[in-house]
Amino acid sequence: MRVTFLGTGAAMPTGERFQTGLLLEDPDGEADSLLVDCGSGALHGLARTDVGYADIGTVLLTHHHLDHVSDLMPLLKARWLAGETDLEIVGPEGTQDLVEDLLAAHDYMEDRFELTFREVEPGTFSVAGYDVEAVETIHSMYCLAYRFESAGATFTFSADTEACDAVSELAEGSAILAHDCSFPDDIDVDNHPTPSQLGESLAGRDVGRVYLTHLYPHTDGHHDEMLESVREAFDGDVRMARDGLTVSVARR
Repeated sequence: MRVTFLGTGAAMPTGERFQTGLLLEDPDGEADSLLVDCGSGALHGLARTDVGYADIGTVLLTHHHLDHVSDLMPLLKARWLAGETDLEIVGPEGTQDLVEDLLAAHDYMEDRFELTFREVEPGTFSVAGYDVEAVETIHSMYCLAYRFESAGATFTFSADTEACDAVSELAEGSAILAHDCSFPDDIDVDNHPTPSQLGESLAGRDVGRVYLTHLYPHTDGHHDEMLESVREAFDGDVRMARDGLTVSVARR
């Protein structure tokens, strides 16, 4: 499995990071290319990959905050102009209503697509050939974290969440975990973790590598101290994610 970070920023732009988007690929051919979340700029990030937007058949959403869905309509229009009208959109309850309401607001785009919707809950299911396990996170909006498995490789994405046992347990045994770490320790925040909170949550967990993502501008200039703060409790490989980074998820 390969994971490309299309966007590692959050709701407040930095000028260097797009909003949340991930591209999952399976070089072994057991699963299809999958777009996870589609925040502002994710479409541009996707266009910079070999897959591009025309070859995406499925989008999986973690939740419906703007910085995770705002490129959905641009994605649909770009695919339509490229001659692609089929798309499966998967996400938590309310995903179909969200997309249909957005299409109604842009009525010239209505009835131009052959969309398939699927709404998922915590538990196990399959998306685009990946075996997925979902848990609910701790966030200001209903949100799901996902664990993906394909060809023996395991990748976990926290989505937006406070540090919590549910997500750290989900990540157990993963080769790679991409986890929300929106602010440095000196910011008093809820709905997202600080580095020290994340490190404490992951302490003792078997995770091959952790990438910190969903970074607000407040983290600029604090990356080294954030990494050290996570490592104070978590004895593992911790790195900062960046836009355009592609990582191979090896079998463990």
